[in-house]
Amino acid sequence: MIRLFAFLTRPKSAPHLRLGLWGEKQAERFLKTRGIKILGRRVRVGKHDELDLLGREGDVLVIIEVKTRAVEGLEAPRKAVDARKRYRLSRAAARYARRLSPPPEHVRFDIVEVIGEPGGPPPEIRHHPAAFSMHHHFRL
Repeated sequence: MIRLFAFLTRPKSAPHLRLGLWGEKQAERFLKTRGIKILGRRVRVGKHDELDLLGREGDVLVIIEVKTRAVEGLEAPRKAVDARKRYRLSRAAARYARRLSPPPEHVRFDIVEVIGEPGGPPPEIRHHPAAFSMHHHFRL
C-alpha cells in the first residue's frame, strides 16, 4: 500500500526537464534538414554519461549537445558547455566509438542552441558545428 501511495504522489517531471526534451526534438528536426542522420537520442554510455543526440554526417560521427533556453540569455552556448562537460562528452564519445565496428575515424562535437518554449512561436535554433575538439585524454 505504501508503494502505491508513493507512486501516486510522485511529482511530475520538472519543467526544465520537459523544456530540455522539447528542445532536443526541435534540434533533431533541424539537424535532419541539414543532412545529419540521427542515430540515437539520449544515448547512455557507462554509468554517468549521456549524449543528447548522436548523428552521422558522411563518415563523421557527430556528438550533439543541445542547450535549450526559454528566452534569450546572456550565456553563450559554448560557455554553457564548460571544461568538465567537454571532458565528460569526450569520454562518452570515446567509449561509444570503441563499441562500433569499425570505429569512426572522425568525431565532431556540435552544440545546438534552441531558444523558445512549447506552444510558443517557432523556436530560434543556432547550430555550432565543431564547437570543440576531443579532450586530449581520449583517443579513438
